[in-house]
Amino acid sequence: MAVLTVTAKGQITLKKEVLQHLGVKPGDKVDVSLKEDGVALVSARNEHAEIESFMPGMTEGTPKRGISKFAGSLKSDDGIKLTIEEIKEAAERAWAGER
Repeated sequence: MAVLTVTAKGQITLKKEVLQHLGVKPGDKVDVSLKEDGVALVSARNEHAEIESFMPGMTEGTPKRGISKFAGSLKSDDGIKLTIEEIKEAAERAWAGER
């Protein structure tokens, strides 16, 4: 168990061992869920859960953390990445019910 000290500003710093356990690095986000009886649960933010909520299947087979891991996943089967214009056109077709 790690013991953390609260600063005069009411902040804490997570120790390196805690960050490693969570699998987070500088710039990553963590979620804190406040429970009853003064208990707080700390977990690494799962950005894929947010993507999956409106794009089911989009993150299948990709690592479970980090938007940088998601970047570049919008490419065709032959490995060619889509341009912004191609993404826009595909989105317009999808909204219009076309394929």
